[in-house]
Amino acid sequence: MVLPIYSYGHEILRTVCEPLTPETIPAALISDMWDTLYGAAGCGLAAPQVGESVQLFLVDSKLLYNQMNPESRAVYFEDNIGIKAVFINAVITAYSERRWVSEEACLSIPGLQYGIERPWSITIEYRDEYFQPHKRTFSGITARMILHEFEHTNGVLYLDHLPQRKQKRIAGKLDRISRGRVKADYPMSFTNDSR
Repeated sequence: MVLPIYSYGHEILRTVCEPLTPETIPAALISDMWDTLYGAAGCGLAAPQVGESVQLFLVDSKLLYNQMNPESRAVYFEDNIGIKAVFINAVITAYSERRWVSEEACLSIPGLQYGIERPWSITIEYRDEYFQPHKRTFSGITARMILHEFEHTNGVLYLDHLPQRKQKRIAGKLDRISRGRVKADYPMSFTNDSR
């Protein structure tokens, strides 16, 4: 089932989410989040974006890999073909010193896209949808997607990485998004539905 995506301005997007246990893994939510992600033509989605304050997010960087030409793949993916994975109770244990800037966007902030500097690679410990533990290192665009979604579960948005002057310049655009004065090709939940 496709769920509405919460827009910028919703309090839950600034909430540090609660961990899950094997008994509380929301299987239906995970399925609905995949439906929502693909319905919105996205590549990553975190539980708070659909109104659930739990440490859960999805990433599908294989989609982007399949859409890229071979030259771009080499730059963004190095020796891998992307991932499709569920991350529960994730903890990032290492960040590379190498950093890079690339454009990011967010389904909760439609219509905006900015270059953000992030580490090239990360090491992350997490549980999958079966609560099996994993520790893996990811790089390039996959690491970027994971960081973006991981930060959602900690109440951080990618725009928080922009310089203060840039954040001030886009304040009006963000206000319009929070009031529902934006068009998206997917269902959204706005803080003020009196659009």
